[in-house]
Amino acid sequence: MLQQVLHGLMQRYMERVPDVKAIIQAMLQEGIIANPEAIENDHIAFRTMGVPQLGIQSLEKIFLRYGYTKKDAYRFSEKKLDAFWYAPPAPQYPRIFISELRVQDLSPRAQEIILSYTAEVKADPVNTLNLDDAAAVDAFLHSGLWRLPTLEDYSRLAEESEYAAWVIYNRYYLNHFTISVHNLPPGYNTIGEFNAFLEGKGFTLNNAGGKIKVSPDGALLQSATVANMITATFANHATCRIAGSYVEFAERKVLPRYAHLPAAAIKREHRRDGFEAGNADKIFESTYRSQTGS
Repeated sequence: MLQQVLHGLMQRYMERVPDVKAIIQAMLQEGIIANPEAIENDHIAFRTMGVPQLGIQSLEKIFLRYGYTKKDAYRFSEKKLDAFWYAPPAPQYPRIFISELRVQDLSPRAQEIILSYTAEVKADPVNTLNLDDAAAVDAFLHSGLWRLPTLEDYSRLAEESEYAAWVIYNRYYLNHFTISVHNLPPGYNTIGEFNAFLEGKGFTLNNAGGKIKVSPDGALLQSATVANMITATFANHATCRIAGSYVEFAERKVLPRYAHLPAAAIKREHRRDGFEAGNADKIFESTYRSQTGS
């Protein structure tokens, strides 16, 4: 079940985000990987609206049902976001990071716009979703939860919260997947080296807070591309170029107590786990105009 749902998510994500295929192709041409399956997906991320019938408490039910374990909470005061991460049932699956907008913390006008859409969802839709039907879950994660927004509403939300604007258009669309660079061959298995490879191939990296985001303990290093721009069709057939999704990269260092292990013996459980609010805060900006230049 979980494998089928994740496959569906990744298929549509790859179709919509040109950088995904382009990065994989560049890695193949460089001889970094022999095939796409050699890439470890560190985590995937979703964005949601924090309203009673939706948000984290709704979306997480899908992944908890498939064996994920809810872990640490994160709070992003300036961006008005909350988040949790979820550990997978087995190491071959990606971690999951789900964030939600604290809608009640926005201006009355922004709340009014958001609620005019989310109020169309009268009850938690996951409660009536057959979680034993992978095709139904896949379809749900790629379906519109509310009517297509107007360009005017999207633009007004973007003035106050670019996160809100992204979600009002994209709904549960996969925000990003993450390549684990520490499992790549020497010369490419650090964030610094992999960033240099990406930029040498012409990819643009998020430079908010620096191109490499480093946790206080120095054990989690992350970077990301700037989101691909997509032509979005809004209500009344209005179109506009907006930020879509992006690709993230993570380097998780070996924990000190396992430093004695030979490289061939290192597994996921021997590396730094979890996330870091300071890193994630800047990664969010991969879809922001300050990065996309839109």
